[in-house]
Amino acid sequence: MNGLVGGFRKNRTKIWVGAVTLLLVFYLVVSFQRSLLLLADSNLTAKAIGAAYLVLPVVGAWALIRELMFGARTEQMAKVLEAEGGLPVDELPRTPGGRIVRAAADAEFEKYRAEAESAPDDWRSWFRLSCAYDAAGDRKRARASMRDAVRLFTAAS
Repeated sequence: MNGLVGGFRKNRTKIWVGAVTLLLVFYLVVSFQRSLLLLADSNLTAKAIGAAYLVLPVVGAWALIRELMFGARTEQMAKVLEAEGGLPVDELPRTPGGRIVRAAADAEFEKYRAEAESAPDDWRSWFRLSCAYDAAGDRKRARASMRDAVRLFTAAS
């Protein structure tokens, strides 16, 4: 029983991603089917709505594939960094509520920013900078930095 619970805790994120992905795929299939029904209708307005509705599954599938590939690359990079001993260690102080203390995250951020500036072509520095942005609470820049890391990692592979 302990192994099952431990396995669930370790893979909780993957389980949730799988569940959300299945729900999205179900939604895309239903949307596609409904758009085909509307396209088959003799009413011109229904045909127009069906054509517009057909765009949703295409855009949704593109976004789903893009995000899954992003997640897979990020996990692949994390495994490489872990094997090299280069993953940033999360030793930042936390508030009683569990949030990282902002001042400590900002101080740690400067170290990773300087590393990324000195090695702009190294995906490892961008990966660590992304982790620092995330710890500092800047999710938008964290994602942008991770996209840079993925781009450099893919080019190096």
